Amino acid sequence: MPPDFDAAFRDRLADLFAWRRDVRRFRDDPVDEGTLSACLALASLAPSVGNSQPWRFVRVADRDRRSAVIETFARCNEAACASYADARRDLYASLKLEGLREAPIHLAVFCDEATETGHRLGRETMPEMLRYSVVTAVHSFWLAARAHGLGVGWVSILEPDTVTRLLDVPASWRLVAYLCVGRPVEEHRDPELVRHGWQERLPASARLTER
Repeated sequence: MPPDFDAAFRDRLADLFAWRRDVRRFRDDPVDEGTLSACLALASLAPSVGNSQPWRFVRVADRDRRSAVIETFARCNEAACASYADARRDLYASLKLEGLREAPIHLAVFCDEATETGHRLGRETMPEMLRYSVVTAVHSFWLAARAHGLGVGWVSILEPDTVTRLLDVPASWRLVAYLCVGRPVEEHRDPELVRHGWQERLPASARLTER
């Protein structure tokens, strides 16, 4: 028999979704290895096109590699800041957009675009479904981490090809996400970019179109 997802569970699930935040401020105490393994195991339950399971998690522990990732962030962040003007540029410059120095765990998440798992089912006309499948694993990991008291920050202000070379992964792997993981310094229900005036959340009705 399937489990009974009752009203109390649904309320707790709504809390989990609401409290899943993009974390940039981490405590430096280590993450329990069993907790990390449990979150990765839950991530692997994510749906994937043709059951292809194309996600590949790489734990980045080497100090030199981490430093090089921070350098690519700094270059990209400076260029991104320069692309804005006036007050928006000043606001961008004031934002903390990563926790690369503080987070005890770095995870690079790749899509193996040469995988034979799934036998290409469902991706002949939409090959990008492989990468979308990796995103489902990232989101599943994120929710699992939140449920275990961990924070996750997705750093996208990077040079994907540079990070891929730094981590010496197979040529068929494409970077989808670079995640910082650890215990958050502070807890907020509202997203940081809302709190600091970058962008308000839109109502759900604004993103639904009827045909």
